[in-house]
Amino acid sequence: MPQSRPRFKLFSPRRNRTAAMPFIMLTALIDMISIGLIIPVLPALVGSFTGSQMDQAFWYGVVTFSFGLANFFGSPILGTFSDSFGRRPVLLLGFCGLALNFYATGLATSLWMLIAARLVGGAMQSNMAVANAYVADITPPEERAKRFGMLGAMFGVGFILGPVMGGLLGAINLSLPFYLAGSLALLNLLYGYFVLPESLPAGRRRAFEWKTANPVSSLHGLTQLKGAGRLVAVVACTGLAQFVLYTCWVLYTTFKFGWGPLENGWSLAAVGLVSAIVQGLLLGRLLRWFSPRRLAVFGLLSSTLAYLLWGAATLAVPPTGSAPESSLGATVASAIQSIISGAADSHSQGKTLGAVSGLNSLMAVIAPAIGAPLLTMVSHLPKGDWRIGAPFYFCAVLQAAALVLAVSHFRSERREQTGSARIIS
Repeated sequence: MPQSRPRFKLFSPRRNRTAAMPFIMLTALIDMISIGLIIPVLPALVGSFTGSQMDQAFWYGVVTFSFGLANFFGSPILGTFSDSFGRRPVLLLGFCGLALNFYATGLATSLWMLIAARLVGGAMQSNMAVANAYVADITPPEERAKRFGMLGAMFGVGFILGPVMGGLLGAINLSLPFYLAGSLALLNLLYGYFVLPESLPAGRRRAFEWKTANPVSSLHGLTQLKGAGRLVAVVACTGLAQFVLYTCWVLYTTFKFGWGPLENGWSLAAVGLVSAIVQGLLLGRLLRWFSPRRLAVFGLLSSTLAYLLWGAATLAVPPTGSAPESSLGATVASAIQSIISGAADSHSQGKTLGAVSGLNSLMAVIAPAIGAPLLTMVSHLPKGDWRIGAPFYFCAVLQAAALVLAVSHFRSERREQTGSARIIS
């Protein structure tokens, strides 16, 4: 019998509201705008403390590694906290962490200050996992893929607005995007405190246990979850590819095309636009024709081709031109997440999705250790050289491996269902 836990009075809602998608969608939008603001300028900020492209690639890898490492340990703990005390207080804690991270990064005067700020921010930030658990709380299992897609669309819209704003402000001063991002995080904190309702009723909460909150235990539990199986490896492969992309994108376009914060902001906005359209407008329609499993397979095939095109792009055909080919790739996360969420019970959504977030954070730790050295190896090559796309060729291999694993899992699942039906009959 799950045990209820008292709410923190500090985070008690001021008004009685029923949790609904518009509340969490607005929260996700503001959150992603604030994160997107810093993406085009963080590599340049790291570069302001280094003397060469090789040093810039190395230290940018260290900075991103520090955030991912702290988030790897923090996400499962905060996800389990949200199962015990509710989603709302953990989201508010995440907004505090983001604001502290952004302001400290903007004020940093050395690489070590950057690394310290990212460590604190990563440990306190699990907004993606808790937002997904919030959606799972208020959505029946058969509707979750569509709802996760709607939430993903908000992240896509934020990814359109944030990088463009960050690129424009970063062209003026590298610290401005971080101050604006910190202010938006504080705005989200106020919105969450005064407006955002709680989604997890007291009767569905569970006692907090440290042994289930550590990242190793949470990942083990995820692999043992019936219905997940090899999908955990799919999440790992696609997550690693995604974080290698995030780690390398700005430096890749800088080395290969000579782009600055403004051009990178617009390029990231183009990718965000594709994601928002697919997840917000097309995903619901696609789910009428295809199951989440089929969408995951089609999306993995699409993104494999997209990574190859990004890597092979020339000056005449910039990488944003391959965004349409990756459109179905935007459905993969929502499809896989809905399948894993459906395999967990209503008392463990925060823990399960926190474990997924922790797994992605582990990939965020590994990605700089792979992406940064790959970029370092090709940083001496002339602009336009196809070999500068080495990190993206690696991502294509990862997506192809995820495709094989997903197809294998779904076929095995279908065989088990057929066998069970025969036994019953």
